[in-house]
Amino acid sequence: MYRKIALGVLTLAGIGIIGGNLYASAYQGDAGKNGPNYSPERHEKIVSAINNNDYNAWKELMGNRGRVSQMINEQNFPRFAEMKRLMWEGKNDEADKIREELGLNMKNGNCGCKGNGQRNGQIN
Repeated sequence: MYRKIALGVLTLAGIGIIGGNLYASAYQGDAGKNGPNYSPERHEKIVSAINNNDYNAWKELMGNRGRVSQMINEQNFPRFAEMKRLMWEGKNDEADKIREELGLNMKNGNCGCKGNGQRNGQIN
């Protein structure tokens, strides 16, 4: 009897771990999915910061989340903001050139910024 309970607990734990990992990584590299930090309010604030070229507001909202927060600084933020606006306009080829220039290449489907939904305007 204890053996069946222990097996059941281990099975549920395994499912939980696998399911949690799938959920946590599902948005990475898929611009159509929101990440775990997404909220409509935060999204609007980030869009506003980008549209106003306000690095300090963007950095405060981003904190140290993702590689993009480590790669983008006050000096290159205007180019990053331009890249984001181009993506929102559907000009992905032009945006990709800036992404490469900024070192945000799409290796392994994750540049630290694409998971933020850049291709469809959703930001986490």
